[in-house]
Amino acid sequence: MTVIISDQKTPDALLVPLVQNDRLNSLLADLALRVGMDAATLQQDFRAESKETLILYPKNGGPEKRLYLLGLGKKCTFADLQMALRGFSHRTKSKLPAQLGVDLRHFPASEAPRLAEATLTGLSMGLYDIGRFRTGTEKTIPAFGSETSELTVLVPSESLPAALPVARRSEVFAATAKKILDLMNAPGNFKTPLMLADWVKQHAVEHGFGVRMLHVDAIEKERLGALYAVGKGSPNPPVLILLEYGNKSADTPVIGLVGKGITFDTGGISLKPSANMHYMKSDMGGAAAVLGAFMVAAQLKLPVRLIGAIPAAENMVDGVAVKPGDVITTYAGKTVEVTDTDAEGRLVLADALAYLLKEETPEVLIDLATLTGSIIRAIGTQAGGLFTSNDQLAAALTASGDACGERLWRMPMWEEYGSDLKSDVADLRNYTGKPMAESISAAKFLEHFTSAHPAWAHLDIAGMAFADSEFAQTKSATAYGVRLLTEFIEQWKKAGDAL
Repeated sequence: MTVIISDQKTPDALLVPLVQNDRLNSLLADLALRVGMDAATLQQDFRAESKETLILYPKNGGPEKRLYLLGLGKKCTFADLQMALRGFSHRTKSKLPAQLGVDLRHFPASEAPRLAEATLTGLSMGLYDIGRFRTGTEKTIPAFGSETSELTVLVPSESLPAALPVARRSEVFAATAKKILDLMNAPGNFKTPLMLADWVKQHAVEHGFGVRMLHVDAIEKERLGALYAVGKGSPNPPVLILLEYGNKSADTPVIGLVGKGITFDTGGISLKPSANMHYMKSDMGGAAAVLGAFMVAAQLKLPVRLIGAIPAAENMVDGVAVKPGDVITTYAGKTVEVTDTDAEGRLVLADALAYLLKEETPEVLIDLATLTGSIIRAIGTQAGGLFTSNDQLAAALTASGDACGERLWRMPMWEEYGSDLKSDVADLRNYTGKPMAESISAAKFLEHFTSAHPAWAHLDIAGMAFADSEFAQTKSATAYGVRLLTEFIEQWKKAGDAL
């Protein structure tokens, strides 16, 4: 697809996103004049409700053959427009023409570059097809989205110079997000820890960031006891994937990212109920977010140094699997009583956090994980849980999430929450067994393995990484975290000065 950002060119088919505000009637009157219809009729027929669509066919011989009106509801943020256009593209992709324009000239010029990026990313992501493993039907590429198709975004003239660079940026985000969706939606037998490692190698070479692996022998030798314990019940051995982007420099910020990479989670001996266990192919949502952030950063050549760690393992049931009550020794040297083998994510993250900090000390350390059902019970599926004791870091992450629609909600990290982690037989236990505040207890557990890092944050994204969408009848991947991390990375220099 060829992308054009212009202030003049009018394609044959034009999509006009509209907001329910005090300008709506005036804009509809102008559109009615363009297509040769009665303004009052159009104002009555189209109210710009969220997802509302109307197709107009001009009668007066104007430049457009079709006008698509798309309602956005009462507001138009970056996330609102991206989601609306993603849904529109997905619903109508088989009917859209090869040449399509989107008119943003009625939005404020200061907002146009950002909205142009949301437009391009949303329309491109809407072309995603989840049916990667289907057989028996020949997949056809619709005219819109094919190599010969053309997408034009019209912006106000004064915003054109600032809007032009977003074409490349949008392409990178959309392409990366679709790869991450494929990765997360892949079933467990196509996504073992070693398969994930191979996937990372391929994309590291393609996009230009460094990667090295610690396989099971090295994991044992390095005494990554928690990662080894979680993965030893599977015939598919665990692997620690280490990532690196950017060069060391005195004036280059260093950010550490750690993502939980449980490629399938049965719960181990503490077996999960069978009803929704098939969703546990998604238990590597934190790893997916970290991988996506590295891919975007490398392609956009962001001026930052990133270091990353992904502990990848299958949590399976076997005669040698870790048992409830076992005591394991972590990489940090702390002993842990495993009171619940289904609280495995915090175990692998503990080793990965400690190992990454041994390698290099970043200015900021962020881990992401589909960690607890507790966070979903606490705040639902509208935001990820944010855990940090650093107010400035919390503000920066929250602002980044708000800007891109991948929202975060800060949870308390008071010392009192850590008291339930005391064990009679070891330094810590991995699960409190209490039916409340478990997401906070998990964060307090991880805190023990951060070497008291002053700018560490834990993001529990269990309710966000795998959710309802237009792509599937049931829950599917969202690529949550990729843009959030990228937005944060891009703003870090400014935010870091305040820390």
